Amino acid sequence: MNKATASFTLGNVRQQFPALAAKTFLDAACVSLTPLVAAEAIQNFLEMATLCPSASSTLHHIAMDEMRAAARPAAARLIHAHEDEIALVESTSHGLAIAAQAIPFRSGDRVLLCDLEFMQVAIPWLQLQQHGVAVELVPHQSGGITAEQIAARLTPATRAIVISSTQWTNGFRCDLAAISQMCRDRNVWLVVDAIQQLGAFPIDVQQTPVDFLACGGHKWLNAPFGCGFLYIRKERMQELNSPMAGYLSLQSPEGGWGNYFQTPSITPVSDYKFVCEGRVYEAGGTANYPGAIGLAASLGLIEQLGQDAISQHIRSLTDQLISGLQSLNVQVVTPLTPANRSGIVSFSVGEASANIALMEFLLARKILVSVRYTSQVGGVRVSSHFYNHAADIDRLLAAVGEYRKG
Repeated sequence: MNKATASFTLGNVRQQFPALAAKTFLDAACVSLTPLVAAEAIQNFLEMATLCPSASSTLHHIAMDEMRAAARPAAARLIHAHEDEIALVESTSHGLAIAAQAIPFRSGDRVLLCDLEFMQVAIPWLQLQQHGVAVELVPHQSGGITAEQIAARLTPATRAIVISSTQWTNGFRCDLAAISQMCRDRNVWLVVDAIQQLGAFPIDVQQTPVDFLACGGHKWLNAPFGCGFLYIRKERMQELNSPMAGYLSLQSPEGGWGNYFQTPSITPVSDYKFVCEGRVYEAGGTANYPGAIGLAASLGLIEQLGQDAISQHIRSLTDQLISGLQSLNVQVVTPLTPANRSGIVSFSVGEASANIALMEFLLARKILVSVRYTSQVGGVRVSSHFYNHAADIDRLLAAVGEYRKG
């Protein structure tokens, strides 16, 4: 069967993930499994790269560029953006670093972060401190962060708010719409790390405007190949610092690059015109073709399944998990308000050492979970994705019950 043209639903998509036959995989928040459609797409690219079916190496190179570019419209559809607002990047870290350098900060500006964040959400902004930009942490309350808490820390010097739409240790999903409105009202840049949400719960940047949104492919998008995307809102691109861009970020010459390179009169120094598009923030040269091709295929699978259907399925699994943990008298760390739920559920059986011991107990039974903490929030982290089903949760709960009985 040609996997690239097969039709998949939540009822049969599990066959796309053969690793599930041997283990209970509940750790998409760490690094997800690759679907067969993505593996096949990359294999097809490698065959093409090996055999060079094009009439010339120039056409071969152009064909590879076009295959990579297919990831941009796929990413745009995922978040209801325009293709020219998308840059393909290596990772969320890469995307956040671009945002930190692109926003025109001045000495004395302030950046607000929540203290639940993964360290990489903070690092690019901490590097701006040498230029007089201050970074301030907004403390969480009971494992969550609200627009009101952030608003209370705003000052006229606040230039940007940087936040994960879903927090990595406990799965708290913020009210992004409220934070977006606050940023628009105050003319504050909003930078979103969406890696723990997209692929599980949708974000629509038309309904909920943000200025930057970074998402690596290796977690809930099921594309662990070193490629993700950065969304940059079109209306604000003219305000940004110019990137260190490459030639593929230029406006395409008449007749295309193949024809341009055959023109005797070209010189290396010219009045180059860069595109006013997201891709101007890419490296602008030969890039990660397999990563982008795998990402496009994985995004295609998510699109076929439907984001609403995926989120409903995941919510059902997390409902089952939380109910089961409560029946076992296990502390659920994840905030239980439905609007703030995600695909991540964290729980605790005691101190960090006890949670690590439970994780090792589960791993020995091929039940894959993690232990994660930040700012004293966390525990055993379970992340249920669309390829999981109720039997996976039952197996986890049975093992936790067995461990608790000693």
